[in-house]
Amino acid sequence: MELVTTDIGNTAARVALVGKLDIAGAEVVALPLATLAGAKQGLIIDMSGVSFLSSIGIRHLIMAANVQSRRGARLVLLNPTTLIAGVLANAGLADLLPIVHSEAEAISAVSFAD
Repeated sequence: MELVTTDIGNTAARVALVGKLDIAGAEVVALPLATLAGAKQGLIIDMSGVSFLSSIGIRHLIMAANVQSRRGARLVLLNPTTLIAGVLANAGLADLLPIVHSEAEAISAVSFAD
């Protein structure tokens, strides 16, 4: 799992994930996601490069979203594959992990916090 972080404005960030968000991938992203969730006022998680999502990967996304929510911020998922979007929808996570389909839509969704 590769993780590349880009700041958006002064307080938000875009996190591009590439690879499998399985046990090994979740270990790679756990600390950076937790740190960003606690430090930023908006997170865009670019999921377009994620080819697999396990329950532990979902757990780390939920934890980051919960931290953002408690801080009055928002986390959105950008462009997950159809398969991954379906897994998240079937898990009932659409409200907690909203999916957006463009960079502009993602920035708009987190900009109230920026």
